[in-house]
Amino acid sequence: MKTQIKLLALLLICFSYSCSKDDDASDKEESVTDVYAVGYESDGTKNIAKTWKNGVATSLTNGANDANAASVHVVGEDVYVAGNENNVAVIWKNGIKTPLTDGSRPVFVFSVFVSGSDVYAAGMEVFPLSNGERYTARLWKNGVGITLNENKEHAWATSVYVHGNDVYVAGYEADPTTKKFVAKIWKNGMATALTNNLSGSTASAVFVSGTDVYVAGSDFIKGKSVAFIWKNGVATQLSNGTTDATATSVFVSNNNVYVAGSVNDPNQNRIPTLWKNNFPTKSFTKGIDPNANSVFVMDNDVYIGGSETKVATIWKNEQAIKLTDGTYKAQVNSVFVTKK
Repeated sequence: MKTQIKLLALLLICFSYSCSKDDDASDKEESVTDVYAVGYESDGTKNIAKTWKNGVATSLTNGANDANAASVHVVGEDVYVAGNENNVAVIWKNGIKTPLTDGSRPVFVFSVFVSGSDVYAAGMEVFPLSNGERYTARLWKNGVGITLNENKEHAWATSVYVHGNDVYVAGYEADPTTKKFVAKIWKNGMATALTNNLSGSTASAVFVSGTDVYVAGSDFIKGKSVAFIWKNGVATQLSNGTTDATATSVFVSNNNVYVAGSVNDPNQNRIPTLWKNNFPTKSFTKGIDPNANSVFVMDNDVYIGGSETKVATIWKNEQAIKLTDGTYKAQVNSVFVTKK
């Protein structure tokens, strides 16, 4: 009898262990990674704003007007895309368009970020003047826009990131005296210059990790555009300055800092570049006129969005995933990855 009880207990343990393994396997099988990208594809006449989910394209516009999808942010099942159509700033939520402006003047949105129920967008709006026009850095929260720059010089807002209750916007503004662009970060509307007003600098992207604020951009040194990363206002030069270069996107994961951008070769051909912790990795494309516009990291997989040889492309760990066939020019402006 004792032997039978022991045997029964052993069988129950084995069965329980087997079920546990099956459950673990089931959990792993149920984990799904979705890769979103946004940008545009020409139809030969107009640029059509598009999204791609796992390589499957959806048109956001019908081709009646030029349009562009500049940035994507995914929260749960909701996909937010910022861009513009026929000079109107637009937010698409799950494909449904909400204009931010009325079309009376040109407006461009470059970045979108969603925090809770609030939708933020950053961009540039053109205001007419009696003797020309003025570009202004703009931030929209739930469709209500404010101007960030204080002076009457040109300014751009290129990227927005929300961390807790703080809203960070990267961009650049012309100095009233030198007329040179100065890379800036606005925190809750208060501007901080990242460089002096003598050289000419731009800030393209902002990312916040913990208490650290990272900004990617460029500064002109001895007549060359040099790629830079700023961490809490402290600059680190990424390119060597012998040819033009720029940093366009930044992402931080597991204390590693990834920056996407480009460096020109001696013949002035643009070479898309990924820097990891301030050091360039090996080249991941040999296409014609390529670019790297966006970087996103998920589970140590590095995704870069851009284009090569007119083809909208995502590189996953340096392997190209082509989203278009190259018939017409197309590119990815922003990439976002979710796992559930």
